[in-house]
Amino acid sequence: MTTEHPAERGGTGRDLFASFSERASNVTSSPLFSALCVLLVLGMAAIHLAHLPLPWLIFAGDVVAAVNLLLLALLTNTERRDAHAVQRKLDAIAAAMLEQREGASHTAADELRRVIRMEEKQ
Repeated sequence: MTTEHPAERGGTGRDLFASFSERASNVTSSPLFSALCVLLVLGMAAIHLAHLPLPWLIFAGDVVAAVNLLLLALLTNTERRDAHAVQRKLDAIAAAMLEQREGASHTAADELRRVIRMEEKQ
């Protein structure tokens, strides 16, 4: 287990957890997943209204708690990666502006292109 920022692990490549996290974030932001969550809440309400035995109520609560914990972990991971990416872009913009002002080499401008992935948009 590491205490490094998720965006700084593994160098420039993406590790297995980063790929899983990205796919899970895409799935959980879809309308289908929202509908599934609504069905889960409705199922929980139906279990309570049907006055099912206590083990069923506990099971339903455990399922909702597990989904909640998973979503919280994915949200936190995604937020940290996004914040780190924004900071890297701001740093690259600042470096490019300073480089332009000082008339130095174009190293910072090249880094800015890499960070904002200009070559991938073409």
